[in-house]
Amino acid sequence: MLWVALAVNLAMFVVELTAGLLSGSVSLLADGIDFAGDAANYAISLAVVGLALHWRARTALLKGVTMAAFGLWVIGQAIWHWVSGVVPDAPVMGVVGVMALAANAGVAAMLYRYREGDSNMRSVWICSRNDAYSNLAVLAAAAGVFGTGSSLPDIAVACVMAGLALHGSYTVIRHAVSELRHSSPERNPTAQEEPAG
Repeated sequence: MLWVALAVNLAMFVVELTAGLLSGSVSLLADGIDFAGDAANYAISLAVVGLALHWRARTALLKGVTMAAFGLWVIGQAIWHWVSGVVPDAPVMGVVGVMALAANAGVAAMLYRYREGDSNMRSVWICSRNDAYSNLAVLAAAAGVFGTGSSLPDIAVACVMAGLALHGSYTVIRHAVSELRHSSPERNPTAQEEPAG
């Protein structure tokens, strides 16, 4: 499942990044960068899925920090687009937004059973869930830009996406830190952990 998620996210990264640059949409650009971050997260998850819990928790902690950095980057991009006054291409936003929603909804459904798993797998599901929400917001932004001729809906959605990333980051980091406290061999050298299957 992680291999499928990785392939889907790499493909959509190329599509959304290109569309974001061509259309002038900060929400599409942000979503495209998020796809790249998720692809990296899935690759990391594949690398550690069979390792002990404390290693998976450390990886999840790194992913949480990455999600926070993404959220802050999106806020910076939204401010820059507000200052520059770029109005994005609404039809391009709509078409690509539908493609991205289909991709993310499929991945999130596939990973749904892992939503209460360890911090590593839970972070994978959180990324997919947040992406599906972001895609719905991009579609709303496309409708808003089309109806108003203003970049404000696009900028507002970018800020929503940043908020989702920051909230997801907090959840993942909190869970990972909790697991590290209870499973780290440095703190509990006698603990016997079984690798994840």
